[in-house]
Amino acid sequence: MENDSTFVAPEGVYSVTDEHKPNHAQNVAMSVGTAIYPSRVSSIVLRFPPPKQGNVPGFAGLLGGGKSEPKKDKGEKAAKDREDGISLSSSDTPEESEPPPLSSSDQGNTSQSPEYRNLFSHPSAGGKKKTAARPKHNIRTTSSTFITRIQTAEGLTKTLQSKQGDVTFLFYNMAKSFVWIEAGSKAKEPLSRITFSAHPTCHDINISTANPDRLDVIIGFNTGDLIWLDPINSRYGRLNKQGSISGSPCTAVRWVPSSSTLFLVSHADGTIIVYDKERDDGTFTPQDPNSGTNDASSNFVSSPVDGITQEWDPVDSLFVTMPPWHPVTSGGGALSAVGKAEKEKVAKNPVSHWRLSKQGVVDFVFSPDVKYVAAISEDGCLRVIDALAEQLVDCYASYFGALTCVAWSPDGRFILTGGQDDLLTIFSPWEQRVVARCQGHSSFVSSVAFDEQRCDGRTYRFGSVAEDNKLIFWDFSSGALHRPKFQASHHQRMSVSSTISLAYKRDRSAQYLPATNSPKLEETPSPRFHPAPSRNEIAFVQPVLIKQLDCDLLTVIQFLPRSILTATKGGQIRLWVRPLALRPRFMKNNKVTAIDPHDLIPSRTGPIPP
Repeated sequence: MENDSTFVAPEGVYSVTDEHKPNHAQNVAMSVGTAIYPSRVSSIVLRFPPPKQGNVPGFAGLLGGGKSEPKKDKGEKAAKDREDGISLSSSDTPEESEPPPLSSSDQGNTSQSPEYRNLFSHPSAGGKKKTAARPKHNIRTTSSTFITRIQTAEGLTKTLQSKQGDVTFLFYNMAKSFVWIEAGSKAKEPLSRITFSAHPTCHDINISTANPDRLDVIIGFNTGDLIWLDPINSRYGRLNKQGSISGSPCTAVRWVPSSSTLFLVSHADGTIIVYDKERDDGTFTPQDPNSGTNDASSNFVSSPVDGITQEWDPVDSLFVTMPPWHPVTSGGGALSAVGKAEKEKVAKNPVSHWRLSKQGVVDFVFSPDVKYVAAISEDGCLRVIDALAEQLVDCYASYFGALTCVAWSPDGRFILTGGQDDLLTIFSPWEQRVVARCQGHSSFVSSVAFDEQRCDGRTYRFGSVAEDNKLIFWDFSSGALHRPKFQASHHQRMSVSSTISLAYKRDRSAQYLPATNSPKLEETPSPRFHPAPSRNEIAFVQPVLIKQLDCDLLTVIQFLPRSILTATKGGQIRLWVRPLALRPRFMKNNKVTAIDPHDLIPSRTGPIPP
């Protein structure tokens, strides 16, 4: 029988096995902060090695403890631990299928793509192989006023040292605190809680570098500041210090998949900025898109037409300001300035600066092939951006109001959004159209996510939560859509542009997205901006499950390997165990088919050569 801790889906019963609630003191502390900045949750599954015989230093040396440990062989033991440790993302991706980082070693396979080579490569000085950099500052001994307090669980060293097998860690923000907990732990206190002088608003964990020896976490704040944190080693670094590059509040942060250094941050001023965690902040002023005086450092130049200055149109183009150290402007090409002082060529942050909208960017996600970014903003538009070429591919308008959340299907075929119109919308960037809408919520949609374990290329399971406190599951397949009343109008939507995109854009360089350089398309261009079709033209999807929860406003849903995670605005986290231990359906030789840049990341001019 269903209650507030269980629900029955078509595949079986889900029940709460783990729940984290803020205590009274935390509720008081966050009573003001959460009214503006809701809690967000990041998860990581780490596979700890089995215990070794004899004395094992473990994490004591890293955390500053373990005074009784012998100093000899400490480095050897730590290296051995790193070799045995395996990190898993929420999609349960084995380490052996983990794609290599986007580094200078990949340049030989992407020589046709200067954008890929320049923006997403990270060449090391002198061609020498660099060891992974770590944050500079010790958070325990810091004198920074930005970090006001740090609390660590008693015996954390021994706790981490005793772990073995798969362990799920959760990170979430609450008021001015950033909290690290272990899922399923009976401990009442978190592993650590760091309190800042500003409000954390978003964060992300680097899956490609995560292991029991280290974690790379980026935290964004309402002041624009960024913290690069390694909680295992209690070390941190600061970027965009005091908003030196952008003082606008951070709205979302994402590591570039498979990159150990690059990440993107969206801001409330309508921009996305590319950072490198190993670079220092540089002196940078973004260009004004409507100034009419933009130079070679921008990829958009407003030019007079019949005496009238052409203004930047945010639904038609992306305005990119490239700093002097941007690879395109400093990489020894025609754009590199002759006679520049050597110090001016030192690479600093930002790597690049994108202006998307005149209103705030709400969130963004990478496509599975890492080439594209789907970004949503308060102007109600979904923008598909070619991240390698730094160009806008398509812009889709919402039916009503702002878009609030976005997800990309595991196979890259569909983009899912939720919005203030109480609807979920399924887009096909490959066909450049809206495929279906999902009706079931009665308030703003807060979060959407695909369940990779129940997506097989024919049927797609995804979930959503909204401010109506409904948890809804949806099953989508093109053959089971409820057709709208005006079916003829719907078929007209599969129009010339869609046919052209299917006919001329099918290649490995853009499997599901329109290419930006096809000569055929230049003869028959399709508009970048796509207005929202009428509701009676679009097919709709009905829910397969609606669960009304009695809690604070729901803001997060995530599908983990063995459970489903939901969280509220005030930081209440629940883990719902799955009815069956399913494995992802995207399998190849008993391995999850992870993103492989050599196979999937395309060049602008054609497929990657073998």
